[in-house]
Amino acid sequence: MTKNKTHLKVDALHLQVRDSVTDFADRLLTALGDNLQSITVVGSSLTEDFRPGQSDINTVLVLGSQTLSSLNAVASLAKPMSRKKISPPLLMTQSYIERSRDVFGVEFLDFQLAHETIMGDDPFAPLKFEKKDVRLQCERELKAMLIRLRQGYIAAAANRKLVRDILISTARSMAPLLRAMLWLKDADCTPRAEATFRKAVGDFSIDTNPLTSAIKWRHEKIRLSETEMESAFESVYSVIEQLAGIVDKLKV
Repeated sequence: MTKNKTHLKVDALHLQVRDSVTDFADRLLTALGDNLQSITVVGSSLTEDFRPGQSDINTVLVLGSQTLSSLNAVASLAKPMSRKKISPPLLMTQSYIERSRDVFGVEFLDFQLAHETIMGDDPFAPLKFEKKDVRLQCERELKAMLIRLRQGYIAAAANRKLVRDILISTARSMAPLLRAMLWLKDADCTPRAEATFRKAVGDFSIDTNPLTSAIKWRHEKIRLSETEMESAFESVYSVIEQLAGIVDKLKV
């Protein structure tokens, strides 16, 4: 093994994920050797949104080079990753991260807000972003989301469960976009989803209740009537349409 567990900095992680992350990191160090430059935990597993046994643990691995052997090495860990609720990691190189600031500003800003590098150098803290790039990505993502909602609704053919799942997925993806829009206005951001939605209410004068309600359905397993489904779809669609209009006119 090139490195060992004593090099891992896991004290800042939730107690509930430390053992899983340590085991995963140890396997990665064995499988990838010197090609593994850093391991960073990102997302909800670092916040109060984390639900043990339900929330996934997300990671970013920075490699010296992207190779098929590295992909195979990580793929060989699929079963132990699944047992530990660890999502397939994002594999990047440092040059890829640097050259992708203009297209993945929303994602990288979110990583900056909630991340812990447990091995190697922090790949996200030093990053800087152009507001014009982030604004354009927000607009593109929101308008594409409207298209996917329309297509998804048609493909679901009025199946209430499918429409509900589409709305849940859409609402869950909104928090990073709202945080990026708040960043564009130089407003304070929080990695907590619910707090982000509350902040957006005041800063953008919108009603985010349709989004927060849809997110809660994931854990409540709610069954919607046809009328409730249609009302929920229209409400979520309306919020996203309003946000697309707001970011379209946002001066940066």
